Amino acid sequence: MNDDRLYRVVLGAHISEKATLIADETNQITFKVAKDATRPEIKEAIERIYGVVVKNVTVLNVKGKVKRSFRGVSKKSNWKKAYVGLEAGHDIDFSGIN
Repeated sequence: MNDDRLYRVVLGAHISEKATLIADETNQITFKVAKDATRPEIKEAIERIYGVVVKNVTVLNVKGKVKRSFRGVSKKSNWKKAYVGLEAGHDIDFSGIN
């Protein structure tokens, strides 16, 4: 995979209460990824960008929510989430990344 595609696969870390709980309990990090990304692409991108060893990747599609306001109804776009399991002894520290 070329470097351009590598950085387009992983859009960023998905930080939420549930994602933090899962990260603490099972050593899995949650990422927001491109809608056309595959499991092998996600695994290779995480390993090359963050320098960790990936054990497994679980991917799911998240449906966008319908939001209502006084102006009418709008829909948030659909997106893809990946739970990336890391090997024992490996961790990603997001607090040190600029």
